[in-house]
Amino acid sequence: MSDIAKLQIGDESYEFPLIKGTENEVAINIKTLRGVSGGVITIDPGYKNTGSCESAITFLDGEKGILRYRGYSIEDLAEKADFLEVAYALIFGDLPNKEQLDKFHDDIKSNSIVDEDVKKIIDAFPKNAHPMGVLSSLTSALVAFNPSSVNVDSEEEMYNSIVRIMGKFPVLVAWAMRKTQGLPLNYGSKSLGYVENIMKMMFEKPNEEYEINPIIKDALDKLLILHADHEQNCSTSTVRIVGSSHAGLFASLSAGISALWGPLHGGANQAVLEMLEAIKEDGGDTKKYMAKAKDKSDPFRLMGFGHRVYKNFDPRATIIKVAANEVLNDLGIEDPILDIARGLEQEALNDEYFVKRKLYPNVDFYSGIIYRAMGIPVEMFTVMFALGRLPGWIAQWKEMRENKEPIGRPRQVYTGENLKEFKDINKR
Repeated sequence: MSDIAKLQIGDESYEFPLIKGTENEVAINIKTLRGVSGGVITIDPGYKNTGSCESAITFLDGEKGILRYRGYSIEDLAEKADFLEVAYALIFGDLPNKEQLDKFHDDIKSNSIVDEDVKKIIDAFPKNAHPMGVLSSLTSALVAFNPSSVNVDSEEEMYNSIVRIMGKFPVLVAWAMRKTQGLPLNYGSKSLGYVENIMKMMFEKPNEEYEINPIIKDALDKLLILHADHEQNCSTSTVRIVGSSHAGLFASLSAGISALWGPLHGGANQAVLEMLEAIKEDGGDTKKYMAKAKDKSDPFRLMGFGHRVYKNFDPRATIIKVAANEVLNDLGIEDPILDIARGLEQEALNDEYFVKRKLYPNVDFYSGIIYRAMGIPVEMFTVMFALGRLPGWIAQWKEMRENKEPIGRPRQVYTGENLKEFKDINKR
């Protein structure tokens, strides 16, 4: 293959270099296009064919069902690592040794206290405020309590900022949930691991000691790992483009949370449960709804099946399906919603229409089932997604700043009116 791409515009021909990634991905570098062509730009709604950066963090091949963090397969990480190890690898480039991991964990725990005035901000929210709105606001508010800017050329300052948010973010997540439930705002324990502390802060009742269920802990660990990064998706791109203006880490993360909130992105697992609730209210006939999903004239959409990126199968769903079965079997929950979910799953896995189109249950389908079984409210599902995605966002922001990437400034093709004569108000 040539290292040059040629573009013909009218009678003029232009050459642009090709960039080749380590997994043989090829991109045309058109950063000089507008300058050399006298103003011509490309247009790519949704940026489906446009690379915004070069990144060494996550590799994703949707056609082959491959997902890797820092070169490690998602299957190996979910089976052999814990969430904090994966977070370290994403942020700092490789899996930690025991000394590095212990220090990382100790430093996070030392930063896991939130200023008491943050509770006043939470108190100002109504009890029925959506937890994603609360989380985004609280993350942004952390800037006020940590106002000094981070020198990105200082490894120490960058590290301190990272362990600070890794310590405080789970507290904000837990408090956002407990606010909706009228429970006191609590803290974790220095004797517990990172994920165990998340569970304690979320589920502990004030009148009883919380006991960690190892099967629930393992499932939550896997869910957080599977959601930790996913290349240049909507929220990650938002974090990078906000950070490209040299906005701080906390402000950039807050923007990412808002981007994740949308039902086409992080809200997908919530949409799954809302769909299941609607099916239950209509009598719970899964065959009826699978037929509706196949009917192109029917507006019904089957949520949690297939994936925008994975054209074959979602490797994360393959992993978390096992954990979902383990959680449901261990808890022994009798829940008509979960029964409907299992019914839809079996219908899809055995229906030629869905099998042919590779419309298998995706990670959002199974994560919603697990979160419901754990007793996490449906409005908290996207918050849990944000909790898992935190290290990926941090890694992407850190990489963008260290690479000294330019401020994001997309172009447009103007389609409005031409120059118009201004008329005085009495002549309009």
